[in-house]
Amino acid sequence: MTIITYGGAIIPPPDGVNPNDIESIKVNMHLYQKIHFVVPFLAHALGTFVGAFIASVISSSHQFKFAIVIGCFYLMGGIMMVFMLPSPMWFNVLDLTLAYIPMGWLGWKLSGKFISKTLEVNEENI
Repeated sequence: MTIITYGGAIIPPPDGVNPNDIESIKVNMHLYQKIHFVVPFLAHALGTFVGAFIASVISSSHQFKFAIVIGCFYLMGGIMMVFMLPSPMWFNVLDLTLAYIPMGWLGWKLSGKFISKTLEVNEENI
């Protein structure tokens, strides 16, 4: 949500659009250009990645399952947004195929490297 909230400072929404009001977005969706979809995609992908990464790091076992479950929960939210906002089909396909399950997998994969590095550092200090 932080990326959505402050993303307008990097890529401003079209004139007259309030990005915090879903009705404003719906009414003005025709004003959106491809560049305006970067912030929502990053918010979805990075949110999923961070959630999966943290779930993998804090779970003592079944890290992969927890990461994928996080990805699935975010995917359900993404599917809900497809029905709530009339966004272009290319964005819906891109968002639903790349921002959720693959980011959950990547969060899990990188958490393993993070855990390994943390264990190496802890062993050196002992």
